[in-house]
Amino acid sequence: MGRPSDPGSLPLEPYRVKVVEAISCPSREARESALEAAGYNLFNLTSDQVYIDLLTDSGTSALSDRQWAAMMVGDETYAGSRNFARFVEVVRDLTGFPHIIPAHQGRAAENLLFSTLARPGTIVPNNMHFDTTRAHVLRNGAQAQNLAVREAYDPESPAPFKGNMDVGKLAALLEGSSGKVPLVMMTLTNNTGGGQPASLENLRAVSEVCHRHRIPLYLDMCRWAENAYFIRERETGQGARSIREIGRDLFALADGATMSAKKDGLVNIGGFVATRDAALADRLKEALIVFEGFPTYGGLARRDLEAMAVGLLEATDLDYLSHRVAQVRFLADRLKAAGVPFFEPVGGHGVYLDVRRFLPNLSRDDLPGQALAVEIYREGGVRTVEVGSVMFGDGESPNNGESPLELVRLAIPRRVYSASHLAYAADAVIRVYQRRSSVGGLRMVHAPEHLRHFTARFAPK
Repeated sequence: MGRPSDPGSLPLEPYRVKVVEAISCPSREARESALEAAGYNLFNLTSDQVYIDLLTDSGTSALSDRQWAAMMVGDETYAGSRNFARFVEVVRDLTGFPHIIPAHQGRAAENLLFSTLARPGTIVPNNMHFDTTRAHVLRNGAQAQNLAVREAYDPESPAPFKGNMDVGKLAALLEGSSGKVPLVMMTLTNNTGGGQPASLENLRAVSEVCHRHRIPLYLDMCRWAENAYFIRERETGQGARSIREIGRDLFALADGATMSAKKDGLVNIGGFVATRDAALADRLKEALIVFEGFPTYGGLARRDLEAMAVGLLEATDLDYLSHRVAQVRFLADRLKAAGVPFFEPVGGHGVYLDVRRFLPNLSRDDLPGQALAVEIYREGGVRTVEVGSVMFGDGESPNNGESPLELVRLAIPRRVYSASHLAYAADAVIRVYQRRSSVGGLRMVHAPEHLRHFTARFAPK
């Protein structure tokens, strides 16, 4: 398939459009009113108040014709649906994990796993915990500890695998915390730290340390195909291998995984826990029945299981992944040409603006990431999300009290927006950057105890 090779050229879509959804940009006055009514929290905006929605890549994918067709063969049997059998067959083939427990999305899978394994006084290491992962760890009384490599905290470092875990720190933690670590997690890719991949070499080293200490290693595999793409592109000896082959190597090093299939499953709802531990699988199924539903549907319509089975396979297609990453790079190239600072190198699902370099005039107390996200919406009706002192600055920092990265994420939904949409979003960001000295700070006027970025309310200073 021919594709533009110039990194500044338009990414050529490996699909054609069958169905369209009308969108329109609200006026500047309407955007101002919407911000005030929403308490300057972009989660509180309605979809018709947003022109280009880059809030998240989770559950926002466009389904393929094959996924829509698959949904028409939904077998809505309560127990023992044939769609469940198909779903399990696909997940086992991709991962090699024998026990597959469906859930309605990734945080439900995390709830099952952490409510079963985490206890007060225990420690759960990760390269970097994302918001809901950390919340589930804390909710069960455990400590969420981040062990990402030093380069993960440097937005300007060109290191190719900034999602790696610091193996030396992991070994020291496990040696000094006997009996206190129920599992180790690795997030692929590292969403908190710029969507950065981990290398196969690093995961091998992490696996060796975990298994030497008889600690199970679990992956958050929601963006595993994108991570495998970067391994193929950047890691020595991997360039001729398929995404599925690299994936099987990744999964062979782990004892299980959680997945929000709303990312690299290309569905609007769905997820699962996978494990090699039969006894743990039985306990997870018991919890599943309480929280989600019978083990052969896990809180999902059976047609959604069928769509997930198709999407999990489609996400491994190299043409799809090449375009996916090219879209992110197209957006980044347009921003870079205008001098806009962002986390480099860009990852597979979005561009993360480096707020400290973007708004050096604002202090941490000014909530600069939230202020920037608000200003980008005000400028062009583009919705983004803060990943910084609002999301992680609640006194329970995932990096042991260290200041988190201050980022604003422009997450690109899969198979949804064209290059012209992304160019429009970039131009809105550029206009804000050109008048960055005029951007004022915010103060928080309502702060829930946990996951405050979802429902907090703000006001201009």
